Order: sequence, then structure tokens, then C-alpha cells
Amino acid sequence: MKVIEVTQYSDHVLEAINGLLPQLSKSAVPLSKAGLMAIIQSEASHLLMAEHDGQFCGSLTLAVFKSPTGTHARIEDIVVNEEARRNGVGRLLSEHALGLATERGAKTVDLTSRPSREAANALYMKVGFELRETNVYRWRK
Repeated sequence: MKVIEVTQYSDHVLEAINGLLPQLSKSAVPLSKAGLMAIIQSEASHLLMAEHDGQFCGSLTLAVFKSPTGTHARIEDIVVNEEARRNGVGRLLSEHALGLATERGAKTVDLTSRPSREAANALYMKVGFELRETNVYRWRK
């Protein structure tokens, strides 16, 4: 099993992402070619895919950005195919993302996860994340 950073468009990647998205969120809308290209071409986004035996079995997006207080990183949309769960895919993706964030100068990496995702939350703690007491706010259009 290996992790690759997607740096160019591929129908195979688009198909894999669109297969994984419903496992992440019931309200997820399929990604278009233009949407995937926007992610790949963004300097702040790093799309990571876990691959095993020529098949993509997980993905994660790492956002790295600068603000007046420094370089920050955030993991978004981490998802592992149901059939590949409990095989180290989430750990591999997370650890790769943490290494990439460190290389890019981030001192911390944040992520959010619903409390109902018990296995995912346990994994994040094992990888070294700490639960923060904070308020999360969302604005919707």
C-alpha cells in the first residue's frame, strides 16, 4: 500500500473520488473534472490517495495556508473505502499528511470529526491528535 499526491488529472482518480464521497457524506455532490482540476491546481490543497493493488482505497485533502500567525494546516475529507477499513489506510494517509504539513512549515494540523465516527476518532488519537475544546461555527449561504 502506498500514498500518492495527485498532481495531474486522471479519470481513474475522478472515478475513485466519486466512489468514496458517498461513504464520507450522504449530501456529497459528485466532483466534476473541473472541480478535481481546481483542487489539484490549488497551491494550498494537497490531494492524497491511498493505493493498494492498483486500486484507490482512500483519500484525504490537506490544506496548508499562511496567515499573520504562521503556517497552518488542516485535514479535510478523509475517507477510506468501507472494504479497506481497519487495514491501516487511514493511519497511512494521516501520517503522510502530517509529514507533508511539517515539510510545508506547519507547526500544527487541525481536523474535525463527528463524534459518531468512533473508529475514526480513535485513530486520530492514536496518530497523535489531541481533542481541543473549541467552538466550531459554520456559515451557510
